[in-house]
Amino acid sequence: MSTTRRLWIALGLLLGATFIVLLWMGNQIHRSAPPLPERIVSASGQVLFTRADLETGRQVWQSFGGQQLGSVWGHGALVAPDWSADWLHREASGLLQLWALHEHATAFEALSEPQKAALKARLAAEMRTNTYDTASDTITVSEDRALAISNVANHYVSLFGNDPATQKLREGYAMRNDTVPDLEYRRQLAGFFFWTSWAASTNRPGDTISYTSNWPYEPLVGNAPTPGSFMWTMFSVLFMIAGIGLLAWHYAVWHSKEPHLAPPARDPLAGLVVTPSMRATAKYFWVVLALVLVQILLGAITAHYQVEGQQFYGFDISQILPYSLTRSWHTMLAVLWIATAWLATGLYIAPAVSGHEPKFQRLGVNLLWCCLLIIVVGAFAGQWFAVMQKLGLANNFWFGHQGWEYVDLGRFWQLFLFVGLLLWLVLVGRALWPALRRKDEMSSIVGLLFLSTIAIALFYGAGLMWGEHTHISMVEYWRWWVVHLWVEGFFEVFAVAVISFLFVKLGLVRGTTATVNVLFATIVFMAGGVLGTFHHLYFAGTTVGVIALGASFSALEVVPLALIGMEAYETWSHGRSTPWMQRYRWPIMFFLAVSFWNLVGAGLFGFLINTPLALYYMQGLNLTPLHGHTALFGVYGMLGLGLMLFCLRGMKPDAQWNEGWLRTSFWALNIGLSLMALLTLLPLGVLQLSAALEHGYWYARSAEFMGQPIIHLLVWMRVPGDTIFAIGMLVFTWFVARLWIKPRHAPLVSRGRGPASVDAALAATDE
Repeated sequence: MSTTRRLWIALGLLLGATFIVLLWMGNQIHRSAPPLPERIVSASGQVLFTRADLETGRQVWQSFGGQQLGSVWGHGALVAPDWSADWLHREASGLLQLWALHEHATAFEALSEPQKAALKARLAAEMRTNTYDTASDTITVSEDRALAISNVANHYVSLFGNDPATQKLREGYAMRNDTVPDLEYRRQLAGFFFWTSWAASTNRPGDTISYTSNWPYEPLVGNAPTPGSFMWTMFSVLFMIAGIGLLAWHYAVWHSKEPHLAPPARDPLAGLVVTPSMRATAKYFWVVLALVLVQILLGAITAHYQVEGQQFYGFDISQILPYSLTRSWHTMLAVLWIATAWLATGLYIAPAVSGHEPKFQRLGVNLLWCCLLIIVVGAFAGQWFAVMQKLGLANNFWFGHQGWEYVDLGRFWQLFLFVGLLLWLVLVGRALWPALRRKDEMSSIVGLLFLSTIAIALFYGAGLMWGEHTHISMVEYWRWWVVHLWVEGFFEVFAVAVISFLFVKLGLVRGTTATVNVLFATIVFMAGGVLGTFHHLYFAGTTVGVIALGASFSALEVVPLALIGMEAYETWSHGRSTPWMQRYRWPIMFFLAVSFWNLVGAGLFGFLINTPLALYYMQGLNLTPLHGHTALFGVYGMLGLGLMLFCLRGMKPDAQWNEGWLRTSFWALNIGLSLMALLTLLPLGVLQLSAALEHGYWYARSAEFMGQPIIHLLVWMRVPGDTIFAIGMLVFTWFVARLWIKPRHAPLVSRGRGPASVDAALAATDE
């Protein structure tokens, strides 16, 4: 049996086994999720909230942005508080003050330490005891706690309205006035926040940990890391070390046997015939550049909200473009422009791989482009109407804002996008079909490219697996199928297959070698990638088994990144292997940047927050976007730009590239991203971590902490990095535009009529 066949079998068995476990654990999450009661009542029988209140409250939360304004259970935006932690601390503090006044006729802070300790012990017993009765489907709370709940609810009713008493707090949270205009909706929203807090502090039946594994850290109620968090953090580090050792051994053995391959004398792709459908993908790249520029602008506005709250340099824009909306568009545009770049690459590469242009392929490419424009405009318009509370709860789920970070398009637009991805699958598949039928050294790479195309199209469908009233724990489970498996998983496989194919076609890597490397890399990545999904679900109302699996397998995600230097060296070597490779210098440089940010953003900053114990304190702090920005743009964004340049080199083979513009763009993007991470996100995240460890998680996200001058200074320190980054993207856009606007032409190395002078061609392409 050949090595390739064995690797295919291993990949199939791995994916089969890991997805069985992933689905089985999904069933366990469904069974053990925190109960949503029919009623929440006081000891005297007074009804505080009904299930209908909780359900409607969640709908209200989703309608104004959901996870894009503050967070629940740690998932969401960073400017406003985590509402679960905020409610928990307010309720706990309120109970302590109530008891201190009743029993000692003084404020809690004025009590002696023994008196404080006694009340804290009583508080922990009160808050952690599970009073949910399955027979009556009711949660019962004491009269004192009912009073504390009522007081906190009144605070939220005031905060989400237009009450002058909470105006300063709204500014600190970057909330627009009348975020929820309807009084009854505000009361029901408070009920939903109470339930998320109740699940975070109430022990599971027969257990000593809460439904969220004691998250958030709140010393007042005894919320602290569980023994399982300590144990599985230790094991995850051991798994990572063992995995790195095994991978290093494999590289040492395998690469020592690989003979040197002499590159061809001429560019094998110089004679590539660009078909009409391949040429039609150019408009996708124009859209990519437009989307990324808008995303950068929205990112600047979103970041500035941290300083001025409701205003932008003195202008009150919160009533037109509130924070939750700018952040929604900013995060969704990141996914959309990167995905569009990769989809366009697939449409361009497929006919190049097979040498076959199917009938009406160009029409299909143009139709899909029109669909993408309709989706972006329609979905974003729906989100504006939703956040501005002009759509109504009845229509919000389908046409407005679902409230789930990265997958917050209305369901209609989700379905539309899913259909578009299926159309993309058909277009790529029919163009690849002749290559799939061929049996040569490229068969496995083409097969993996096609399978990743299928996975990209189908796995977005995981975002359709929940409904408007699906339990929040299950929504989180399926949401991370999209964010982790779709974006971080199968797009990664697709990219590896595309890059390997390009290097093989350029004659820099043997087809058999590339096949083995791609399959092995896919096995290593997916070994940690599939079950590593669980590391996003540690504290989302899931079981201890999720922590165990997530910690163990997410540690393996770091393994292939540990030896990223070898990958970077090989990529760099390819770029210097022959003079004509200078034509591909800048795509290669962007691939080198991908390797660097894979190591730093995905590896170093990713593992920083990956383990259960680390994430317990860091989830939802600025160390999370530190990983998010450097991994999402640093890896996937840079890869999208590099693939774009490869396609443009083939699409405009005789265009003379301005090396100075590309050099400026490349270094500005990388330096800007580095400054953004090192001057703001990293120090701000460290300060928040220190505050959380000292005072509790709630304080690290509070307006009191985030309003400090040092925090404002750190936010302002984003300006240099953001400015340099924006300049880099503008220069990149101008470079691409000049390929169509008065382009300068250079002689070609070859166009199928015999080779031209290589030295003359290279001299003409350099400035």
